[in-house]
Amino acid sequence: MADKKGILYNEAAKAYFYGDCVSSIEPYGGGHINDTFLARTEKGNFVLQRVNGYVFPHPDEIMDNMVHVTKFLAEKLEKAGKDPKRGTLTVLKTNDGKDYYIDSEGNYWRSTINLENTTAYDFAESPEMLKKSGAAFGAFQNMLSDYPAETLHEVIPHFHDTPARFEQLMQAVRENKAGRLKNVAAELEFAKARETDCGLLMNLLEEGKLPLKVTHNDTKMSNVLIDNATGDAVCVIDLDTVMPGLAAFDFGDSIRAGASTGAEDETDLTKVHFSVPLFKAYTEGFLGEAGKALTETEIRTLPDGAKLMTFEVGIRFLADYLNGDVYFKTKYPQHNLDRARNQFHLVAEMEAKRDETQAVVDTYL
Repeated sequence: MADKKGILYNEAAKAYFYGDCVSSIEPYGGGHINDTFLARTEKGNFVLQRVNGYVFPHPDEIMDNMVHVTKFLAEKLEKAGKDPKRGTLTVLKTNDGKDYYIDSEGNYWRSTINLENTTAYDFAESPEMLKKSGAAFGAFQNMLSDYPAETLHEVIPHFHDTPARFEQLMQAVRENKAGRLKNVAAELEFAKARETDCGLLMNLLEEGKLPLKVTHNDTKMSNVLIDNATGDAVCVIDLDTVMPGLAAFDFGDSIRAGASTGAEDETDLTKVHFSVPLFKAYTEGFLGEAGKALTETEIRTLPDGAKLMTFEVGIRFLADYLNGDVYFKTKYPQHNLDRARNQFHLVAEMEAKRDETQAVVDTYL
């Protein structure tokens, strides 16, 4: 059977739980990319998920990355005397021993053990929670520091290639598909003034001064499960975008949202500030776990990662606005432009407070 969206979750469930009593299957979580369900069975609760084939045209590569990385993490956790079924996602096999199921319409499905008594928060409710999310992503970075990153599939090519993102903006300017170019003079001036900054991290990678690492690439608060009883971080989830990258990418993506005092579409920029105390809280968690696995150059360039990831998202919002809002979902015509202005405002504050953030990370050298 399929629901009204045509999602064959019952067919997929039988591929995993045939012979087990499945009492219910219901929508689960707040993700916007994949279709996620909670399957309650006599053997426990499991997450059943259909991979979005539009966003990820090669689901088999995603699953290959996910299976190998979670197996590697489980072995590390077990050696450390920790519960591997609590500290990382556990990918279930189908009834015929495969890592994923392809339904009758060609959709890819996977299933993982549901981590009970945990919560995924959209935003950190305190600096301490932000610090714990930093510790979770830092531990993720640390445990995978000796994983051969080059063996992973690049599931979204050039995902954090800031120079390429800047060129996409320039193409949007040249084409002016939505006729909105006249509205963005100040924003374009801001972006063009920082074009030379775009290649900073990628150049260091090409020069061999920054190592290629396994990166998560979606290090938002909601991708860390928090224990309901202790408040501690339990596990990093949503491993679709795990691929080769730079530690500064993951750090910077967290800081972009985590150290801002406002939502990314807040239009009153007097409410939007880059908070050094929040930056410090996250850094304490992240480097407290990952510090020994990072080189001196990696640590020194973490503030660059924060600025570049924020700038990159800003130019993506701006390009999408010029293209007619074809990628990011919007609620009103100027939504993407407001988002871009918000991110550029944060970039400017990060630049103004660079000495302070550099002092924070330098204490770990």
